[in-house]
Amino acid sequence: MTDLTSIDPRLNVDDGICRVVVETPMGSRSKYTYEPELRALELSGLLPAGMSFPLDFGFVPRTLAEDGDPLDILVIGDEPSAPGCVVQVKLLGVIEAEQSEEGRTVRNDRLIARTALSINYRDADDIADLGSSFVDHLGRFFVNYNALKGRRFRVLGTGGPQRACELIAAATRPPD
Repeated sequence: MTDLTSIDPRLNVDDGICRVVVETPMGSRSKYTYEPELRALELSGLLPAGMSFPLDFGFVPRTLAEDGDPLDILVIGDEPSAPGCVVQVKLLGVIEAEQSEEGRTVRNDRLIARTALSINYRDADDIADLGSSFVDHLGRFFVNYNALKGRRFRVLGTGGPQRACELIAAATRPPD
């Protein structure tokens, strides 16, 4: 198996199209994290009963965010994706946020995208197309998810697809 963090995410980032790796599928209580040394997904957590990931959760390969991990991304699709699946997505925007743990605060934004092959969401081109309640609920999920781990997560605001593209460009690292 190849190192999933080394996949080139760029397809046409100027048009908001890129590749991402899904770690945890929508509806899962199990949190999976890709471990490059193992070249495999590892079970890294379990949500309490009644709580599950609202969308596919993964990362943008070859990026490095302020928290030391690749950029996080939530992917809207017609069906949950398989863990470890590489998905072509259309960027819709970003929930800009910061996370605090043990006195240290870092940016930990959540990019939002839809699968490029989506039938149900093919008309969504911007985070605003999802509605403010939907986006607010995503933010609340991460506030609660982080609180379970003793961390504070604070939503700073949202941005559209251009802001998501800018964040990817700023976080993209050269191939190894």
